[in-house]
Amino acid sequence: MVRYQDPVSLTFAALSDPTRRRVLSALARGPATVSELAAAHEQSVPGMLKHLRVLRQAKLLETAKNGRVRRCGITPGPMRAAQRYLDGFSGLWERRFDSLEQVVRKMEETKK
Repeated sequence: MVRYQDPVSLTFAALSDPTRRRVLSALARGPATVSELAAAHEQSVPGMLKHLRVLRQAKLLETAKNGRVRRCGITPGPMRAAQRYLDGFSGLWERRFDSLEQVVRKMEETKK
């Protein structure tokens, strides 16, 4: 298994799993307990804990324990770093879409 060290790689590795993405979407609406997350995603608590451990290692969520109950909430910092990384590609894609639009317009003009 590949071990990532830099924050952006950890973020993308954590987001590669659909269950973890659904967990983050649920936590975007507000904090939840591990049991609530497990039930909502039809997972066992131990199975959910494995997903939460990956998210916590990527610093995408934080947990707080009160007695036997562990509540989870998202932390936005790593997602911001991933967004900045992706934003670096936006200019490239905009130029490509602009070029595609020009080709399509020329094709439409030749049909007339």
